[in-house]
Amino acid sequence: MGDDHRERFSCGIDYFCVSDLRTTMNSASEAGFDFVCTPMAHPRCKREFMDGPARNRGGLFAIPDALLTSQVLEVTQDLPTDVEINRWYSEPIKCLSFPTTVFRTNKKGFPVLSRAHQEVAKQFFKLRIQSIISGNCQHPTKGLCSYFQYLEHVHECQSPLDDYHRFVRGYEDYLQWPLQPLMDNLDSQTYEVFEKDPVKYAKYEEAIYIALLDRVESNNNEAVVMVLGAGRGPLVKATLRAGHTLQTKLTVFAIEKNPNAVITLQNLKAVEWGDQVTVVSTDMREWDAPCKADIIVSELLGSFGDNELSPECLDGAMKYLKEDGVSIPCKYTSYLSPMSSSKLYTEVRDCREKDKHPLTAFETPFVVHLHNVNIFAEPSECFTFNHPNLNSESRSNDRYNCLNYQSPSKDVILTGFAGYFEAILYKNVTISTVPQRHSEGMFSWFPIMFPLKEPVPVAADSQIEAHFWRKSSAAKVWYEWCITKPQNLPLHNPNGRSYTIGL
Repeated sequence: MGDDHRERFSCGIDYFCVSDLRTTMNSASEAGFDFVCTPMAHPRCKREFMDGPARNRGGLFAIPDALLTSQVLEVTQDLPTDVEINRWYSEPIKCLSFPTTVFRTNKKGFPVLSRAHQEVAKQFFKLRIQSIISGNCQHPTKGLCSYFQYLEHVHECQSPLDDYHRFVRGYEDYLQWPLQPLMDNLDSQTYEVFEKDPVKYAKYEEAIYIALLDRVESNNNEAVVMVLGAGRGPLVKATLRAGHTLQTKLTVFAIEKNPNAVITLQNLKAVEWGDQVTVVSTDMREWDAPCKADIIVSELLGSFGDNELSPECLDGAMKYLKEDGVSIPCKYTSYLSPMSSSKLYTEVRDCREKDKHPLTAFETPFVVHLHNVNIFAEPSECFTFNHPNLNSESRSNDRYNCLNYQSPSKDVILTGFAGYFEAILYKNVTISTVPQRHSEGMFSWFPIMFPLKEPVPVAADSQIEAHFWRKSSAAKVWYEWCITKPQNLPLHNPNGRSYTIGL
């Protein structure tokens, strides 16, 4: 198996009755199985077909799931609808059980699954689950190991991982606190991760190229470009490459407040860039620019578009832009979809800290690579921001939106909302994390999740009504959210009591 493929396939065998555990385990191991499933019962409790006082005992012999938080899903001959399968996909499934009766026989006499059963198996294999073979062997000449070998073949026939899935591997359903780059200085490792994105900076370079092409014809082939939040220089490099392609005389200002990143910028200026680039170590909102820019370039977008305070930062920097100047990006919109995930609800619940409000985790939006989830409605637009914002001094960046969704044809459990964004960099050059239009190969942003403090049952074909606010004060910005259909839930994060973004 190649390094870019999935983990080794793990499969066990289910025994209805085990007389000698050691012999059973040795037999299963020789057949290629990794583990065995056996009935759980006290030795003094015999099965009904055996002699002893337990023969007439009522009730269960054992309760194997009493202390377990994972589930085993049995694959049936008649598969449920896609809606039902997607709902199960959001549950903490750790194992698929394949009865031997669901297998067909191919021309060579080996057990195989129908195409539909193969697709279900591949879908759940993405959760890195194990498998179980249960029931009597229906292909005695081939043996029980033939079922294991076939499932291993189905597992291996999945598409190889692309660059994006190799990068996100290991981050699945891992909760991360959103970055606060205005309050905290990013470390080198975070910059390094962002700089590896093969798509984002290519898109930015394309946008800068088109913007320069539009400007230089009327500017004597000259342009002033300001890179706001330059980090360790990837956008400066993209700007210089675009200018070199057009043979344009550029004056570039790289503005960065992080002193650690400024050192890198100064080294690049000394070694590569020369006098073409001026490195400015300050907060972009406090800088006194020596001239005005034709183009302002920034990468201040967060997982929800505006959650790293791009509107506030760019509004403060509009004084550097010429009246007919260009901002890259020029527009971005956040999106939200209702979601269900037992795993993520449990993860959020377990984030409770003793010295904080008991609902803090449920009132915090988390950045997370969504994996073991069911997104059961199309994303809806939430908040939109445009730049340049010519009325930035008087116009508020506070927002409110009421979002309505139609639930699927089967009952679901609403546990939160998945957030995405889409940005227009310049003209027709866009980047997006919306699943239906995701920029292929781009991994700089994971979705954001707004959890609900309690799971909400949603009946089939019913309405979901959600309310989202973006609010601010002189020192901070925060989100508030609630739902009013199918039932009322209290407001989450009122007045930013649990989570704020510092200005």
